[in-house]
Amino acid sequence: MRAIVTRVTSASVEIDKKVVGAIDRGFLVLLGIAPDDTMETVKYLADRICGVRVFSDEAGKMNLNLESVGGKLLVVSQFTLFADLKSRRPGFTGAAKPDIAIPLYEAFIQECRDRGFEVEHGSFGADMQVSSVNDGPVTLIFDTKEH
Repeated sequence: MRAIVTRVTSASVEIDKKVVGAIDRGFLVLLGIAPDDTMETVKYLADRICGVRVFSDEAGKMNLNLESVGGKLLVVSQFTLFADLKSRRPGFTGAAKPDIAIPLYEAFIQECRDRGFEVEHGSFGADMQVSSVNDGPVTLIFDTKEH
């Protein structure tokens, strides 16, 4: 799995000009799923993202996690994170097919909810418009192949 995680003051996702998910303070998570990802991968990534300490404490140091600040998550499926960019036209064979990706995408959302977080989301495979206000800016790349 790969995730681009942006610390935001607000984020939303629209489908057909209708907001289907929106958060205030928290993380916008663009989530890509590989063919060999599993429930173990889901749990590992949810733990890493939900536990990362990138919110400022009273001394201005990045020392607080999502729970400490009452943050929320907006999770958006992003198969393009596994694009093959060897040519000018990206290839997407490195991304999981929907029969694998959809259950793992939904499991990731549920895993974050099970950890006590409010989670909004887009719709897998839909044409979405994502808006966000990056706070910091702080943007992190998580790749479960690199742990």
